[in-house]
Amino acid sequence: MRRTTTRLGRGLGALLATAAASVGLAATPAAATPAASGQAVQPGQACTAADLGTRHPVIKTTEVTPTITHFKGWYVTQGSTGSHTVTTSTQTTISVSVGLNGSVQGSFAVQALGSVGASLGLNVQVNYASTSSESNSVSWNFFEPGYYGLYKGTKKVTGTYGSLNCNRIQQGDGSWALKWTEGPDSGSYTTYTALEEGAVRCEDKVPANSIMAKAQDLLDCGSPAATAKHPAGPVPSAKADQAKRDADNAATAAEAARSMKALQAAKPAPRAALDCQPGVYKIDVPGKPLNWSAPLLANDGIRLRVSTFFSAHLDNWRLCNVTENNGVLEASLWNWGNGGCATIPADIANQEQAYLTTAACGEDDLQRFYIYRDVPGSSKIGLQNKYTGSMMGYDRYADGELIRQYSSGRQDGTGTYTLTAV
Repeated sequence: MRRTTTRLGRGLGALLATAAASVGLAATPAAATPAASGQAVQPGQACTAADLGTRHPVIKTTEVTPTITHFKGWYVTQGSTGSHTVTTSTQTTISVSVGLNGSVQGSFAVQALGSVGASLGLNVQVNYASTSSESNSVSWNFFEPGYYGLYKGTKKVTGTYGSLNCNRIQQGDGSWALKWTEGPDSGSYTTYTALEEGAVRCEDKVPANSIMAKAQDLLDCGSPAATAKHPAGPVPSAKADQAKRDADNAATAAEAARSMKALQAAKPAPRAALDCQPGVYKIDVPGKPLNWSAPLLANDGIRLRVSTFFSAHLDNWRLCNVTENNGVLEASLWNWGNGGCATIPADIANQEQAYLTTAACGEDDLQRFYIYRDVPGSSKIGLQNKYTGSMMGYDRYADGELIRQYSSGRQDGTGTYTLTAV
């Protein structure tokens, strides 16, 4: 029997201290140096204020599982040996995904999957792909008669990731420094290696926990179908049929869970009242006149604007329902001008560069933001949406430019803002 071949796949105290209270606190230089360009960011390395609006993935767990994606039982008689092309049935569908969206959106996802592949020494898919798009035919040269399982399979790679963010850390001597630390954002991923195809018989000796062994298990070796004489051609496999039903049920349950989460995000539960801090702030571009301004119209977004007499408090924000965990603030951003809370629209939340807007305040993670702070004495911050994990930034500095989400943030420092007390 010919050996299996491999084909390459396609493929802010509790709040930011007010400026008046914190001016006297000087920043202490970090002992470590920032990561050089192109060097992987590591926890504990120094970062700068320009990094407050960025993030990098950190892989927490990995699991590699040989998986059969296409299968067909096939009987070869003495007179039917030779080359055959067999159409298999889809057994399991694997789609590449990172996070909650069932897809791959933005540079963060690609960087995360690249880190997974590098850590395992495997060539994994780093862009969206699905095994259902692969051809289901297998061509094979059969030298001996017998009961075969023709298959395509892959190594399914799953696990969890975290997010490295730049945030202020108080050191042992009481001084402060900016360092890369693991933030509260986390999620799961799925990817796979290049598909392999081949044929295996019941009597073949194959490596345990291999793709070939998984295919052999689906053959029902020892069943009447495997031992009885048959005409040349397809042979049913009860184990393969049951495995496909199990895979289909699991996929349906996962899709239902995603749909329910999307529905809950689209209809946030009403919030009885917001517990807002007394301070009022502008969210400024550091050293420049433009700042976040909430929309007057429901179908518009939060934009960079110059504060004027006519701003009508649309550029004034309060931090509400504030909590703090390991130095990272979590808050809702309530706008004084229109009474809404900053949010990513639910119907586009899975999209890279989805715009930020305001909506009626509710119990909704799309309206919750992590706030990463510069050392005391500086009011610079970075903001990250809790639900999507993306950082807030803008494409270009211009009056009227929308605030958008970027999965890894804006690496040019344009995701860093100043929280200025009004």
